[in-house]
Amino acid sequence: MGVSFEAQPSSSPAGRTDNNPRPRSLRPNYNKIHAQPLPIKTYPLPILIPHNPLSLIQIAFTYLSQLLAPPSSYPQPLFRGYFSAETRSIHVTDETTARALWEQGFFGKGSLSRSEPAWLEREKIRQGIVVGDTSEEVTRRRREERKQFKNERAKKEREAIEEKLAEELQGGSFNSVTEDGLRRLETQPSPNNAPMDTIALDNTETMAPSVDSIISSSMPPPEDEGQDTSAALGEFDDASISLLRSSGLSPKVIINQEHLQLNFEEAFFLVYGLGVLEVQAASNSERISTSLLFSLNCSHSHFPPEATTYLQPDEPFILSYVVYHHFRSLGWVVRPGIKFAVDYLLYNRGPVFSHAEFAVIIVPAFSDPYWSSTKALQAKADGKQKKTWWWIHCVNRVQTQVRKTLVVAFVEVPPPADAESGMFSESGEIRHVGRFLKRYRVREVILKRWTPNRSRG
Repeated sequence: MGVSFEAQPSSSPAGRTDNNPRPRSLRPNYNKIHAQPLPIKTYPLPILIPHNPLSLIQIAFTYLSQLLAPPSSYPQPLFRGYFSAETRSIHVTDETTARALWEQGFFGKGSLSRSEPAWLEREKIRQGIVVGDTSEEVTRRRREERKQFKNERAKKEREAIEEKLAEELQGGSFNSVTEDGLRRLETQPSPNNAPMDTIALDNTETMAPSVDSIISSSMPPPEDEGQDTSAALGEFDDASISLLRSSGLSPKVIINQEHLQLNFEEAFFLVYGLGVLEVQAASNSERISTSLLFSLNCSHSHFPPEATTYLQPDEPFILSYVVYHHFRSLGWVVRPGIKFAVDYLLYNRGPVFSHAEFAVIIVPAFSDPYWSSTKALQAKADGKQKKTWWWIHCVNRVQTQVRKTLVVAFVEVPPPADAESGMFSESGEIRHVGRFLKRYRVREVILKRWTPNRSRG
């Protein structure tokens, strides 16, 4: 797939004043790559132009043609994934499917990457086959620049304090307090617990090896004999292949060892909410039905997995999926938020465009009269829905430090559904997933941390 590039200004740490700024680097055109918000196709009608009567004819023709022969909005064939009980996720091994799910909705993560599946690109750059930078390398370099800037700022502050103390010493205003301050300054550790004089401005050579280099060094080299190299050779253009073969060399084959991992909520949304994914069993490649996948996700949301006859209404997977489906239906890009001690992060368009604006915490709410009918049920509800003030204060403080707004998503838990309701079969498998999930409600409460020095009028 071709990727277009556009010039974007490179980022630099705040306060940096270079006479020769870094040249503008080429970045992928993310607006074109991620043009589709979801992996489905829509066919809107043409725009009505009031002063052009021919637009009415075009709209009528398009409407009738789609009515008589409706086009398919789903990929043909459907995307395919494999249920993995060991990793509690859905594995997508096809490269085309993995790229489509990431570029059209930011679903899943690379098994050998932090987020976007980019191990193959990093490996090509590492081996010198392709010249360029991946998004993870750009992020790592930006963090190094920010760390270097903080070290330089700390060094300048230390030099300013030393100059001030030297001026006071020469001016005769040196006293015991200043002497104690100078003694503390001499014994004060510098950033990173290293002497300030030994801080190197260019510390790229002393960095620890990356995870990719460790993984690549531990992997056996691919065998050329008996392998189908047509897919790997497709990564090179015809001119590069002909040039290598004319010089007596052959293009190096790199087998992509990375796959896409979908968590249970993402996979079930693609299966049930959009209908674009087909999940199969890893052992026999047999298709797993929607109701069975729902039961498997509920069972494996516990550790170790629990097998119950009838699903409980407060299953962890049910609560998390209800919130995931809720925000996805509102147009947000929902990503896991374990990095910031929350359940989900909400992006306006996606992680490549901006940082997450909201952090979501899921809290079950047992307001139905059923949960207060007995003392045992009341104790169970209180143990799951009550949170201490110290807990919410810690979580809210973390989100304030990373400039995110904390959203508490209260999920109204309905009473259990018995066998007489018709939602379960005799074996305990759910029959109507839609009817089962329709009983849940989501309430959103935004919490913000009030700081006097910032909120003072």
